[in-house]
Amino acid sequence: MLAIRLPEDLENRLEALAKRTGRTKTFYARQAIERHLEDLEDIYDAEQRLIDLRVGSSRTVSLDELTDRYGLED
Repeated sequence: MLAIRLPEDLENRLEALAKRTGRTKTFYARQAIERHLEDLEDIYDAEQRLIDLRVGSSRTVSLDELTDRYGLED
């Protein structure tokens, strides 16, 4: 369970959207959180990969090397 306080203008916009569409405010809040959370997770993963690359605990592979390794030639 999650309870959040929204600024009045955001609450009003959410309420108006819910009324216009016949959906609940919870529906839209859940949808927005799910989409944004996916983006945040992707950003975090990318930042971690970059850190790993910079400290040498990970390496890059060229496209040619990748296609040769897995037999994915044109």
